[in-house]
Amino acid sequence: QLQLVESGGGLVQSGESLRLSCAASGSTLEYYAIAWFRQVPGKEREEVSCISNRDESTHYADSVKGRFTISRDNAKNTVYLQMDSLKPEDAGVYYCQGDLFYTCPLYSSIFASWGQGTQVTVSS
Repeated sequence: QLQLVESGGGLVQSGESLRLSCAASGSTLEYYAIAWFRQVPGKEREEVSCISNRDESTHYADSVKGRFTISRDNAKNTVYLQMDSLKPEDAGVYYCQGDLFYTCPLYSSIFASWGQGTQVTVSS
């Protein structure tokens, strides 16, 4: 069974960068569509980015297009989210999720359990 652990969050200033990591165990990540979700207090989790398991195509929320890049390293069984030119509105807890059967975009409602996530804070 696929297990995912997020890391790489932190406190940065507006305009700076972070790289989040989603490390997998229990299964081979390359067979899964993997998405990064963001949650802020009072709002539902939203998909920020997704990488397909069919053709490696990538998907981004409009708010992050051109600034965030999702990628996977199959040798390390890890998916990354490179976040550049960060803005205060990018802040939140970031989670990664994977699915064998669905492809991008992934919807938070299909997942019954979530990991700890990693906190991203952007100061203005």
